[in-house]
Amino acid sequence: MICTNTYLSLPPPIPVLNTYSKARGQIPFGSRSLLVGCSVICLLVTEAFGTHSLSLSLEYLSHCSLQKIKFLVSKLAMASIIEYGWLYLITHFSDFQLACLGSFFLHESVFFLSGLPFIYLERAGWLSKYKIQTKNNSPAAQEKCVTRLLLYHFGVNLPVMIISYPVFKYMGMRSSLPLPSWNVVLTQIIFYFILEDFVFYWGHRVLHTKWMYKYVHSVHHEYATPFGLTSEYAHPAEILFLGFATIIGPAITGPHLMTLWLWMVLRVLETVEAHCGYHFPWSLSNFLPLYGGADFHDYHHRLLYTKSGNYSSTFTYMDWVFGTDKGYRKLKALKNGGIEDGSKQK
Repeated sequence: MICTNTYLSLPPPIPVLNTYSKARGQIPFGSRSLLVGCSVICLLVTEAFGTHSLSLSLEYLSHCSLQKIKFLVSKLAMASIIEYGWLYLITHFSDFQLACLGSFFLHESVFFLSGLPFIYLERAGWLSKYKIQTKNNSPAAQEKCVTRLLLYHFGVNLPVMIISYPVFKYMGMRSSLPLPSWNVVLTQIIFYFILEDFVFYWGHRVLHTKWMYKYVHSVHHEYATPFGLTSEYAHPAEILFLGFATIIGPAITGPHLMTLWLWMVLRVLETVEAHCGYHFPWSLSNFLPLYGGADFHDYHHRLLYTKSGNYSSTFTYMDWVFGTDKGYRKLKALKNGGIEDGSKQK
């Protein structure tokens, strides 16, 4: 945890500046920007790693240019701001409140703030040239989706978060300081995406068997023309079934709560974008190889459940490996060749 008494133990910044000036011989003693920069770095390093790291930071600074010092100041200051913000959360709320209520509030905020704009885009007809399907959903259908979502979120998602809390705690999830390094966070997030894609793909294929589709998955496919919020419109059984793909990675690794929140935000943004019904020039699928996106998943919603394919979640490698995206790739090849036969697809 951040030591609030560090300010009292810090040496004055003058020796830092003297050390730097003697070693570099470039900046005069009275340079205010250098004085402030070195002082801030020493302060932040000492707060983050303790006073034993101060001598190392002084030696390192003596070999740094002014530009490098400015970069370090901005980088360490940002890390410190995040830690102070996190410190506020863990001192005002319990682990249970943050992991359950905090996660639910974050999910609802990101989901509706990212999904609602697509309702208004569709109603107003804005950016219609980027809309994948020409058909629009009626206001009544959109309102039905929002109403059901609120019911499912409070009746299914929130209870699941509360019930699963002891499992995540047992597996090592924590919310305390220090925060994990970005290397750890990035490694875990990549692992979650890979594992989620694999589990989701097979779960989704099971949902497209005759019985499961008729009694469970058909609810999600009520919207053949999807919009952002339909991403989480599903039968409660499906919410639990496919939701397992999202939580299995964190459940195995027991991450820091910050990592879990970041993973949740990324997954929400990805699934909303995949169901948004628009393919923009700036869509991520135009730049990131193997990323599915809206065009890939919209094809899945347009076809009959027995012929749809495109079962993948975020990345499309599973469909490619098992050949369940052949119809989509054929259609893309025809369109790229200037042949418009989308209406002929069944």
